[in-house]
This record gives sequence, C-alpha cells and structure tokens, in this order.
Amino acid sequence: MPLFYQHNINQDTKLGIWFIEEPESFFLAKVPLKRDVSHPFKRRQHLAGRFLLSFLFPDFPLEEIRIADTRAPFLASEKYHFSISHCGNYAAAIVSTNSRVGVDIEHITPRIETLASKFLNDEEAQFFNEDYAMFLEQWGMRGRVFQEFLTLIWNAKEAIFKWYGRGELDFKKHMKLEGSINLDGDWIKLPFVFEKGRSIHLSVEGRIFEDQALTLAWLLT
Repeated sequence: MPLFYQHNINQDTKLGIWFIEEPESFFLAKVPLKRDVSHPFKRRQHLAGRFLLSFLFPDFPLEEIRIADTRAPFLASEKYHFSISHCGNYAAAIVSTNSRVGVDIEHITPRIETLASKFLNDEEAQFFNEDYAMFLEQWGMRGRVFQEFLTLIWNAKEAIFKWYGRGELDFKKHMKLEGSINLDGDWIKLPFVFEKGRSIHLSVEGRIFEDQALTLAWLLT
C-alpha cells in the first residue's frame, strides 16, 4: 500500500499523501468517477485524491462531492471539509469534520525564483530577496534552501486560496506572511494573516520532503 505519509493533526483533522503507482482499475473499484477527465495520468491523480478522502475517513461520502463555480470540490452537507492537491505521482488530501482546510503540494524547482514576483508582496519580497537571502549566502545555502522556502510560501498561499473557497483573491494583497517562521519538529509554522473584509489570523504549517523534492502546506482556522 503506497501511503507515503499520514498525519493525524487532531481527532477531527487528518492529512495524507499517496504515492500513485496502482493501475486505474484499483481506484475505480473504490472511487466513483464523475468528472470527465480525458488524460489517463490526470485521471489517476483525480481518483487517487478521492481515494485518500475515504482512506482517511472511511465513511466519507464520495458520491456526494460537488464542484463549485470556482472548481473547488465540496460537500453540500458539510459533513466533512476537505481539500485535495496533486503533483506528479503524488496526491495529497486533508479532511476535517469541523474546520475549513486547504492543502497544496508541489515539486521544488529553481523556476520558483522566477515566479516569486507573482505572489510575494513588497514586505515578503524584501525579506526573502534581501534579509533571508543574505543569511543563506553567508552559510553557503543560497540555492536549494532558498527555493524550498519560496515554494513553501507559494504552497501556503495556494492552501489559503483553497481554504477560502470563493475565488477572487489577490495573492499579494489578501494573504500576508506576518511574524517569524518557526520550526516545530518536522513542521514549519508560517504565520499568515488573511485580509479580505476583516483580518483573520491563520495557522499555516508546511513540511519539506527532501528525497521526493516535494513541499506541503496545510492550514486550519
């Protein structure tokens, strides 16, 4: 069973990552395919994500999943709140019985440095491009570690976008990193403030899986 990682955040919320190596038939035996996904590989990603939902909570009503206008999947009954992400051969899912959640998983590549201007606001850009970059250069860690943390910030903002669930968000204006980035065991705590109408302090955490060149962020209110 290629469960790559599972984390029971608390009694109400669980996170899982699945390494996709099974044939499509494995997932179709357990997961209803309701979306018209034509590409075989993307279809396996789609199925693996939904399979994870029922793996984390066996009574998850897969047949009740609906797709919002923003293309986000949801349950009208709100029995569970959930979020799914795919990256290459990996599918990630987070499920909660009482809180909105968001998750995002990405490969870490040098390309993130060229994309940073699209999601970092001025304060974040100054920190990463000046203060933090200078610190890393002093320790000879400018390349890979810098890309890992930039990817975590991108993941976090994608996860917040999914948590919000209503679209129409500005990644620079409505999601702001405020405060110090702290380590908590294997997890990295990222203090974010969501500002749209009112300020909401969010608990955002990330983790880097180096061997797989993946990064993951999840959040709870």
